This record gives sequence, C-alpha cells and structure tokens, in this order.
Amino acid sequence: MDTQLLRGVGCLEGISLLLLLFVAMPLKYVWGYPALVPYVGMAHGVLFLAFLVVLLITSHKMQWSIGMFLLGLLASLLPFGTFLFDAKVKKHAML
Repeated sequence: MDTQLLRGVGCLEGISLLLLLFVAMPLKYVWGYPALVPYVGMAHGVLFLAFLVVLLITSHKMQWSIGMFLLGLLASLLPFGTFLFDAKVKKHAML
C-alpha cells in the first residue's frame, strides 16, 4: 500500500464531509428536507473509517512520525483538511 491509496481515500473522505456540511445539512436545517442526511452521513462515516485505517497502515509502512499520523487524523476532522494533508503527503512522498 502506497501513498496513492491514502490520497485517494482522503480525497473521497474530504468530498463526503463537504457534501454533508454544505449540502445535506443545509437542506435539512434550512429548507426542511432531511432525506439526504442519512445517505451522505453513512457514506461519510464509512469513508472516514476507511481513511483512518489506511492512514494507520500507510503511516506504519512508510515509517512516518507520530506527528505525521496525528496531522492526518486532525485533517480528517476539519473541512478541507484532507486536501491540505494530501498536499503534505504528496510533498513528503517526493522527498
């Protein structure tokens, strides 16, 4: 497993978080249309867990510091965080 899988899952996880926060939740709480929240929420939950598993495996395989792992963990909790982490991983892989 290389960083490509981590970057791909991170991108999907980031997109799912943005869809949940900026599409599904406003549809529910602003316009009273809650139908998308369970589906987008479930997809995001699965992708979040997949990202954490792939991050843990990649961190171990690439012998990253605990700081790099924690940075990835923090990035998964913040909107746009996985995209910023992706740039860091890409830069780190080029070294």
